[in-house]
Amino acid sequence: MEFYDAVNARRSVRQFTDEGITEETLKRIIEAGYSAPANDHFRDWHYIVITDKEIMKRAVNGVPKNLSVRDVDDMTFISDPIQKKSYQIAVPLQYRMLTEAAALIIPLMKKKSDILHPSSLSDLNCYASIWCSIENIWLAATAEGYGCNVRIPLGNEEQIAREALGIPDHFMIPCFIGIGRPREDAAEVKQLDICTQEQIHWNHF
Repeated sequence: MEFYDAVNARRSVRQFTDEGITEETLKRIIEAGYSAPANDHFRDWHYIVITDKEIMKRAVNGVPKNLSVRDVDDMTFISDPIQKKSYQIAVPLQYRMLTEAAALIIPLMKKKSDILHPSSLSDLNCYASIWCSIENIWLAATAEGYGCNVRIPLGNEEQIAREALGIPDHFMIPCFIGIGRPREDAAEVKQLDICTQEQIHWNHF
């Protein structure tokens, strides 16, 4: 797949077929992540790749399992109808999109600063870098014909995964990634249309 085709085809996929992914393919996809820029040049990122369903379930056991469309309707911060529709699709699938994926990928980054209470934007460099790596993984998966989703841990979800997988305390989990072959009838979330001509500025704002 050509680069711009992969960029334009990349989307969140939350419903998968039963097809697995070979270790060779997963390794190739994750190694693409290590081509991303790193603020310290070390690329000291680790990835846990889980294909065992029982281990997947233990790792994301803290993710809500029974959220419904009504729960989304009760979220008073959502007013835009397109955003609301996307939440109505995504929120009830948060647990299943991870446990029904062919593989669960968990990125790990070292805690080099308190990113939740940064003293400056520079404290967020390590966090920004691993997200560049994660985007490379999404693009590589798309080029291979697979789809991905992400969930950023909330509440005690990170601690549950840490205990289930033996993750040392000096590592942080920026997100969980589900990856697999998209189902033909997988729900597709409409993106908000933007006018790039209004949001790209040349030489000044």
